[in-house]
Amino acid sequence: MADTDAHRTERDRGVTPSGGGGPRSRSVAFTGRTSAPGASSGTTGNARGGRHVGPTGENSPAGVDGSRDADGPRRPSRTGGRRRALLMGVPLVVFLLIGSYVAQPFVIPSRSMQTTLEVGDRVLVNKLAYRFGGEIRRGDVVVFDGTGIFSGEGDPVGPPMRTVRTLASSVGIGRAPAHDYVKRVIGVGGDRVRCCDERGRLEINEAPLEEPWLHPGNTASEVEFDIRVPEGRLWVMGDHRSDSVDSRDLLGRPGGGTVPEDRVIGRAEVIVWPLDRHASVRGTGG
Repeated sequence: MADTDAHRTERDRGVTPSGGGGPRSRSVAFTGRTSAPGASSGTTGNARGGRHVGPTGENSPAGVDGSRDADGPRRPSRTGGRRRALLMGVPLVVFLLIGSYVAQPFVIPSRSMQTTLEVGDRVLVNKLAYRFGGEIRRGDVVVFDGTGIFSGEGDPVGPPMRTVRTLASSVGIGRAPAHDYVKRVIGVGGDRVRCCDERGRLEINEAPLEEPWLHPGNTASEVEFDIRVPEGRLWVMGDHRSDSVDSRDLLGRPGGGTVPEDRVIGRAEVIVWPLDRHASVRGTGG
């Protein structure tokens, strides 16, 4: 009997006594392994492994909403998907609205504005420059829609689609809109523009026009002209006069080569790329 008592005490070592009584057996200490008479199967299941018996009697995953299996990945949440779509969509909409109505980058596609603007320059165009009482001035560098004037009729597009195309081209993933042009305003409505005086300078209302922006080695114009700019229209020319198609080339067309003011998209303000060419592109022509 002494050997038997010693053996039982060794088996139950570490089991907490209950109420100051003698040692408890292993089967009593770990009640989850043996259900008491009348105990529900759900109680037994919880004691065994943290799983419960569902309404159908089958074991179901732990958790309140059942959205995750105990050993499996969490299922995608509809709310999370909508939140991600919102986080991606809102900045895009804001970006497009800004590009359509406030400011927009343009890529310079030709040499007609050298050396002020080089091929591949990204310029930021202020689309609000003339919308709240601002006047188009001589010397301003403007971007305008030349459809039907400098190019064929083409496919007219609205501001959002125009913005998408221009933004795509500005980051190198698309072509620039074919009917958008960048030129310098030489004469505004009512001006008489003439080429040239005895020193080879343009004349605006019989006064000589100094043009510090002219491409080195170019004259003001090799084509002689004398035109009165209609009200509400603009006479535009490139800075690289020997390599620019501009108002001079359209003298025989309706409007005499001038551009309607309402075709102006905005004023070029600054070169934003490449960084080593960062500079203002605004000019003054008197």
